[in-house]
Amino acid sequence: MKRTLSLAFAALLLSLSPCYAGILEDITGQMGDLPSHALPALQQQSSLDNTTIVKGLKEALATGTERAVTEVARPDGYFGNPLIKILLPDKVQKAADFLAAVGYQEQVNEFVLSMNRAAEAAAPKAASFFGDAIRQMTVEDARGILAGGDTSATQFFEKKIRTKLFDSFKPVVSSSMDKVGTVRSYKEMMGSYESLPMASMLGVPSLDLNSYVTNKALDGLFTMVGQEEKKIRTNPVARTTDLLRTVFGSK
Repeated sequence: MKRTLSLAFAALLLSLSPCYAGILEDITGQMGDLPSHALPALQQQSSLDNTTIVKGLKEALATGTERAVTEVARPDGYFGNPLIKILLPDKVQKAADFLAAVGYQEQVNEFVLSMNRAAEAAAPKAASFFGDAIRQMTVEDARGILAGGDTSATQFFEKKIRTKLFDSFKPVVSSSMDKVGTVRSYKEMMGSYESLPMASMLGVPSLDLNSYVTNKALDGLFTMVGQEEKKIRTNPVARTTDLLRTVFGSK
């Protein structure tokens, strides 16, 4: 049985992208036994030992995060998804609404699009951080995730790597914004606003553009990771490898 599991596991690893293919190869023997009451999120099967179940959890996390990163990194991954589309902050939205009312809607639209394009360009940077977090997961981490709710793994990731992701994302977002014209679009939009007589009365909002777009990009990324986690936990169609189907079962 051990040889069969090893072969199935090797085949599973080959199905992953290069960013994720090495995540699980050193798991065997590292995880201790988990009590049965720590597994309410999974369909328990008497033929599986706890080590295999934890492998399945890690494979689920690798699969879910890979899908999420791929989804947000594609063209319109942010802009075309109402759930995570980056919109203007409230203090700038007021100025944008005023600009739109006097004929500058195109400038506003261009700026919003460019923020989302910058986030899409930066998104692939996240893959290695998720991979590292999965490799470094402890027995206690696994217990907490298995005993948690539909997005407990996403919450684990956010707590574990959000700060690291922000520090890594911010320069990439800044560079991406320069390339796609976000900064230029913002300056043009706010320049048009400042030239209007009402601007002096309404005030000119300030915005740390790099931090704002970076934080919104991460918000969207973790939202999509949460969506993928829910799918794997609840939807048999989302279990695309033999190990996921074996561990999570079919419902």
